[in-house]
Amino acid sequence: MKKIFAIILLSLSLQSHAQFGKGLFSSDPIINLENWDKQRVHWGYFLGFNAYDFKFDYKNPDQDIQVKGTTGFNVGLIGNLRLQEYIDLRFEPGLYYTQRDLYFPGFADEADALRQVKSTYIHFPLLLKFSALRTGNIRPFLVGGVSTSLNLGSNSKSKDDNLNERFRMKQWTNNYELGFGVDLYLEYFKFSPSIRGVFGLNDEIIRDNDPNSPWTGNVGSMKTRGVFVNFTFQ
Repeated sequence: MKKIFAIILLSLSLQSHAQFGKGLFSSDPIINLENWDKQRVHWGYFLGFNAYDFKFDYKNPDQDIQVKGTTGFNVGLIGNLRLQEYIDLRFEPGLYYTQRDLYFPGFADEADALRQVKSTYIHFPLLLKFSALRTGNIRPFLVGGVSTSLNLGSNSKSKDDNLNERFRMKQWTNNYELGFGVDLYLEYFKFSPSIRGVFGLNDEIIRDNDPNSPWTGNVGSMKTRGVFVNFTFQ
């Protein structure tokens, strides 16, 4: 993952070095891809990173579940439909890999207390992109919308539960998303770094067979929270 990130930065720095000579960030730059935004439909792809978390609500708030997140990886495609000069409709299906470690209270044995939740999401966001007025080769934007995710690692069909060290989640979840970014118009392509938050709308946990389970009995709801950092190439 670090190697991929280094390659992205190296490619961008080389491209930017060539652009600086033409005044990419100067007050009077050479305008790149001048008619790019007049396209009705265009396509692209993204690479990026994610940090997923869970938001828990408890029946007894004194027993808190600790969540330790890791940095995951994103990759996907982009379809962009221009609605008008400042608004675009975007569909960004992608694969999101992540892991969250859950530490449950009340256990002396770490094997009982720890559950590693490894997830591979197929993510389907439908977003509206609100762009500001383009200034030279830079154009900031806001983005927001809804999404649904298919969790391939949910264990939803398993009959085993936490008593057999199997943490289960619902296979599908719905979210809303909000973020911001900037379009940089380079000589041959448009590069767009962005940051976006994702907020789960529905309870995702599948409770254990025992209603008094020490793992799930105290959980009122468990909803996904996450941050995406994406690097888009169009």
